[in-house]
Amino acid sequence: MKQKQLPRAAYIHIPFCRRRCYYCDFPVSVVGDRSRGETSGSIEEYVGILSREIQAIASSPATQLATVFFGGGTPSLLSVSQLEQILTTLDQTFGIESGAEISMEIDPGTFNFEQIQGYRQAGVTRFSLGVQAFQDPLLQKSGRSHTSKDILHSVDLIRQAKINNLSLDLISGLPYQSITQWQNSLETALKIAPEHLSCYDLVLEPVTAFGKQYQPGEKPLPGDETTAAMYRLAQKTLTAGGYEHYEISNYAQSGYQCRHNLVYWHNQPYYGFGMGAASYVQGQRFTRPRTRKQYYAWVEDLIAADGILNYPTTSAEDLLLESLMLGLRLAQGVNLKQINQQFGQPIVDRIWRCVQPYYHQGWIEILDPQGRQSPTLETASRIKLSDPEGFLFSNTVLAALFNQVIISE
Repeated sequence: MKQKQLPRAAYIHIPFCRRRCYYCDFPVSVVGDRSRGETSGSIEEYVGILSREIQAIASSPATQLATVFFGGGTPSLLSVSQLEQILTTLDQTFGIESGAEISMEIDPGTFNFEQIQGYRQAGVTRFSLGVQAFQDPLLQKSGRSHTSKDILHSVDLIRQAKINNLSLDLISGLPYQSITQWQNSLETALKIAPEHLSCYDLVLEPVTAFGKQYQPGEKPLPGDETTAAMYRLAQKTLTAGGYEHYEISNYAQSGYQCRHNLVYWHNQPYYGFGMGAASYVQGQRFTRPRTRKQYYAWVEDLIAADGILNYPTTSAEDLLLESLMLGLRLAQGVNLKQINQQFGQPIVDRIWRCVQPYYHQGWIEILDPQGRQSPTLETASRIKLSDPEGFLFSNTVLAALFNQVIISE
């Protein structure tokens, strides 16, 4: 099943960090506490190679970008001029729409007022601050380089720069984290009143320091009942505070949903640039090498090939499963009419049979076109996970769908 739509979104990976957090399995390069874009030859070299990769894709068909997302790593280690260089390259290669959402991940304690103001003037419209927790002992145990004082100072700088689209990242389920501490973090976040909040549950990846040190469900990690209570508490606290729970881990004030991340969750195409970045273009998914040396060599090969990427097209079955997995992360859920148009009525019938037990369990909601509960397939327009219980048990529902809803018999 060939994807014809061209990307209008670009993810830019900036891999440099002061240190590697104990839960992180992203492709990063540790540069220490003193290195910055202005002083680091490694960062300067990377920006040059990254710009060459973007330019190498210029021969491909292109549409203007509606969203750009600088992730990492720690993009706030870039100098303003380095950020401007990347944005200029994107604009010259693809074009950036007027009114585009340009997001940038930043870490507390890694920027000053002039820097954040410079990022804003360069075109960044949305900032995502990596808070994770407001308790210094938890930050230290997680390998973070900032303190709670750094967080509050960074928020002050952001508001002084008159930035009105701020997101905070928080993590629940950290080692030694109590539900009282989690509640305190949520309440502190509400006092800051960001336009957006992301609340992620800790995932133990085997290659990380936490993954090597701890076993799931064992102390000092909170137990499953506690992490479930943390999830329910976040949902209750933040929705009561005026935030829309629009995605399984994300909350937004009205009008402040992350437009770039919605591209992923709607399974739409996007460019990915930089070390370890993934792209989804013309039905092809590809992830770049995860080390700088291999990535630099890959960019040279890409330039030699005139920017042409030839990789296997995503299969119809994979596209269906991705559409279900990503769509059910959203509060609006999955549109059954679109599934029917794309994959056929027999697939909708299988989805219907699969989700029936979870509908009766209260984990799945089945809605008609007007958003009312619809117990019959004839009037069903959309399925969604209930909030918070369906979201909590999303892995169970998705596993059943993956096992039962396949295109080939």
